[in-house]
Amino acid sequence: MKLFDVLHTLDAADLAARLDRLCEEENRRSLDVLIQVDLGGEEATKAGAKESDLPSLIASVRRCARLRLAGLMIIPPFYEDAEQVRPFFARLRELRDEWREKEAFADAHGELSMGMSNDFEVAVEEGATMVRVGTAIFGARARI
Repeated sequence: MKLFDVLHTLDAADLAARLDRLCEEENRRSLDVLIQVDLGGEEATKAGAKESDLPSLIASVRRCARLRLAGLMIIPPFYEDAEQVRPFFARLRELRDEWREKEAFADAHGELSMGMSNDFEVAVEEGATMVRVGTAIFGARARI
């Protein structure tokens, strides 16, 4: 917990409760979290809360004394053609906007963590405020 400032992959209420407890045990005042949303239905290969679970998960995070809901995150299905992921990014932005209207986010803005090396340009066009571009910077990972 001491090694990071933001957790991008919160996807369950029990994880939120555990993180909140760990923050208390470590005397950490707060931890920013983003809820990972699974809009692609890739349960076998990717984590994330279902869109229908967002209301209860957001409520759970808001009940945690030390967690601050900073925004939403997605890892959409991979396509060579980045345009094919645009609908996933657009939907996450719509969800963020809906929850921003309900004042769900700690900073009132609501971050959008979406886009990786292959599709970050489309993500930015759709409103990404955070992108993950490790492969573009460090190269492809060695396969073990």
